[in-house]
Amino acid sequence: MNSLVKHLESFIFASRWIQAPLYLGLIVAQIVYCWLFMIELSHLVHGAFSSKHVSETDVMLVVLGLIDVVMIANLLIMVIVGGYETFVSRLDLEGHPDQPEWLSHVNAGVLKIKLSTAIIGISSIHLLKTFINAANLTEHTIKWQVIIHVVFLVSAVAMAAVDRMMTQTLAMQHTKHH
Repeated sequence: MNSLVKHLESFIFASRWIQAPLYLGLIVAQIVYCWLFMIELSHLVHGAFSSKHVSETDVMLVVLGLIDVVMIANLLIMVIVGGYETFVSRLDLEGHPDQPEWLSHVNAGVLKIKLSTAIIGISSIHLLKTFINAANLTEHTIKWQVIIHVVFLVSAVAMAAVDRMMTQTLAMQHTKHH
């Protein structure tokens, strides 16, 4: 019976590898984002050097769109690298000069906080684009984008507070046992 339990536990633990194709899929999504970034960048450059006048507002909106793509790509990297490291297998990066600083202390809580911060950054870029382009949007649209952004902010603060309480609780339990 004990051998059966050992095999079951090994099988359950090995099931984490089912997530590996999901991370590979996110890498493909990042390639698509890179492609879209290059297309949008080529439109910006072509527009800047063409005979038709491109307004500063139009350039700013395109640049903010490019920044948005970069921030989403950063979010993808955090999910791919951090998620793989946390839930599938350790990455053997010791001594690698390009190892991200945050990867050395990544766990599910740190990953959640990093992701929520990235989402707030992306939402902020969207909101800035909305404010710049406010003349072409309805008040209803602007109001809902602000409400959604505030919900992201409140959610991030709540997650950080819960993570901090859990860390303090674990620290107190650790001190009691030693």
